[in-house]
Amino acid sequence: MRIDVINPNTTASMTAAIGHAAQAVAAPGTRIVATQPSFGAPSIEGHHDEVWGAAGVTEQVRLGQAAGADAFVIACFGDPGLAAARELASGPVIGIAEAAFHCASMLATGFSVVTTLTRTCVIAEHLVVQYGFERTCRGIHGTDIAVLELEDPASDAYGRILASARDALARDRSGAIVLGCAGMADLCRRLQQALGVPVVDGVVAAVKLAESLVSLGLGTSKAGDYARPLPKTYVGLAAPHGPVAN
Repeated sequence: MRIDVINPNTTASMTAAIGHAAQAVAAPGTRIVATQPSFGAPSIEGHHDEVWGAAGVTEQVRLGQAAGADAFVIACFGDPGLAAARELASGPVIGIAEAAFHCASMLATGFSVVTTLTRTCVIAEHLVVQYGFERTCRGIHGTDIAVLELEDPASDAYGRILASARDALARDRSGAIVLGCAGMADLCRRLQQALGVPVVDGVVAAVKLAESLVSLGLGTSKAGDYARPLPKTYVGLAAPHGPVAN
């Protein structure tokens, strides 16, 4: 089984770290291919970044389909391009926010999200509503750690995320924490040990869900709004990305 884990930003070191976290939980026989777009932003930290990230996701899904990928994981907490990727893909496509919310809701009656910049909290709030988790998500907390600072030991990212998670558990009366950035994946186990509650990283949750769906022989429906995109000619910057007839 091949699962392509797509980092929608263009920072190669983050792509490698995400791929390592994904491979660490993959079942024997599962091959993780960590990819990133050939264009876009070095980090996804707002709506404008997300537009380019979503376009990059579709680029990587097309390439992965041609290379024989069985499933895809979108490794950005905004789940950019998820619906478009599902139009393109035959196999399952899992967004890490969607996966994390589902898993956390099965581990506790209420969970809190700890993410990076406060300005991105509204993006997570929109996803909570879109996915129907208003009753189980009790709070979304920004740490104001920039995405690329997660890789900088001088930022004390672990300490700041730990403090925010402790505050969230007490303030929200939550029983679990969801990490709101793919770049936090390598901190998950330490945080869980320190907090004493389930800490859900969406990258590994999405990989295991993707494996399960592929093992069950299930793929993305091609009926309704996930039907393949209508073939047409795109122009300008989008010219190489126009849908073609299958």
